[in-house]
Amino acid sequence: MRKLKEQVAASAEWTLGEKVLTALVQFVVRVLILRLLMPEDLKVVAILMALVSFALVVVDSGFSQMLLRKKEPTETDLKSVFLFNITSSLLLYTLLVALSPFLADYYAMPILREVAPLFFCMLPLNALGVIQHTMLSRRFHFARISKVIFVAQLISGLAAVVLAYLGWGVWALIWQQVVLMAVRSALLWWWGGWTPTGRGSVQALRQMAPYSMSLMATDLVTALYNKVPQLALGKIYLDATLGYYDQAIKLKDLPVQSAMQSVQQVTFPALAKIAHEQPKFSESFRQVLMVVAYAMFPVMVGMAAVAYDMFYLLIGEQWLPTVPLFEVVCLMGLFTPLAMMAYNVLKVKAEGGLILRLELLKKGFMTLALVVSIPRSVEAVVWALVASAAFDWLVNMQVALRLSQLGWSRAIATLLPIALLAGVMYGGVSLVSGWLVEPSWLRFGLQIAIGATIYLGLSWLFRMEALREIVALIQQQLKKGAC
Repeated sequence: MRKLKEQVAASAEWTLGEKVLTALVQFVVRVLILRLLMPEDLKVVAILMALVSFALVVVDSGFSQMLLRKKEPTETDLKSVFLFNITSSLLLYTLLVALSPFLADYYAMPILREVAPLFFCMLPLNALGVIQHTMLSRRFHFARISKVIFVAQLISGLAAVVLAYLGWGVWALIWQQVVLMAVRSALLWWWGGWTPTGRGSVQALRQMAPYSMSLMATDLVTALYNKVPQLALGKIYLDATLGYYDQAIKLKDLPVQSAMQSVQQVTFPALAKIAHEQPKFSESFRQVLMVVAYAMFPVMVGMAAVAYDMFYLLIGEQWLPTVPLFEVVCLMGLFTPLAMMAYNVLKVKAEGGLILRLELLKKGFMTLALVVSIPRSVEAVVWALVASAAFDWLVNMQVALRLSQLGWSRAIATLLPIALLAGVMYGGVSLVSGWLVEPSWLRFGLQIAIGATIYLGLSWLFRMEALREIVALIQQQLKKGAC
């Protein structure tokens, strides 16, 4: 069997370009919308998205991960999970719409009553495509998944920009999310290659439930804690404060999610296939960590270095209070991708009960951090999130390294040179800011050019293993394409 890095490259051979395009589309759409809206306009969507995040975890209930892990899921398994997804999504839709008047009163936002019935349509729309997405992942058809994501993001983004220019305000963001989910599910049905057949079975769900419910509990706790700051800040602080915080998180997530979702989707089923080949599993995990760190560290460090110019020139002066928050949350982007890769090892090698206990440990730390930070300030909150992300990484890595028999010494030897290289790049970009004090397109362009030159140049000079691996993979894929 091919090494995991080769399998990842083959599965995402041409989709990387589409992932980059998807991230660019999301970024351009967000920039255009933010120039048309004020920070307080985004409070509504931030609160509703927090609730939808919890509901989406319940709708799936960990069954899709179980179907990925299961060697040969039957049609009964698939139909049973599909019916469960649809039923749970409709029940949750009804519940959340019924609760929307109470939410409107609690947050003193009457518009929540109006937008909730439309916004929560995301739940049944998403449920329609869960199994199709799962089956494409099992077959390593990530090119199709990439097409779906790109087209859905493009159509929903264009709809949002048009509506924002027409003066629809927060409704533009509401329709963006609904259109995104509708187009995504429609395309998954078109390209997914699976349609419900046979009959569902409660017994099939019961057999998958122990592992699935443990994962659901873990993911639910994660979703809850990821959104607790939004819910708390929306109640305690001014509307604009939540807008600044929410956009700092979302802009940080653009490169993380666009890159990591594709890598994570590929690595989980690929790791599962070689779970019993310990030496190959260990080396594959190390190489994935290395490549992910080499790609993500300069992006997150670079975004922090150019944050002021990026907000001032692209988004507008009304969003400059977001810059200090954004610079801090970019540090989360150094830990989160690596923690996600380690979590894949846990899902492959560990039992559901252990995963849940680890999640409770991590969230216990985060609880303490948020309890201390939320009453203080939004700045304290973002630093608490960075500390929590670092703790998540340490816990996931400790267990993943033990399960993979990789060891901390090899992991540190793999990651430390990349971290130092990113630090040198940050220093070079900061020097440009010192030479050209005022923000301008010239300074912004020089920052990006010098940062890229330093990172790639030193990688070549010191013959970084990660660069050599990436170049070798690219050459290999180009040769295959030429054959």
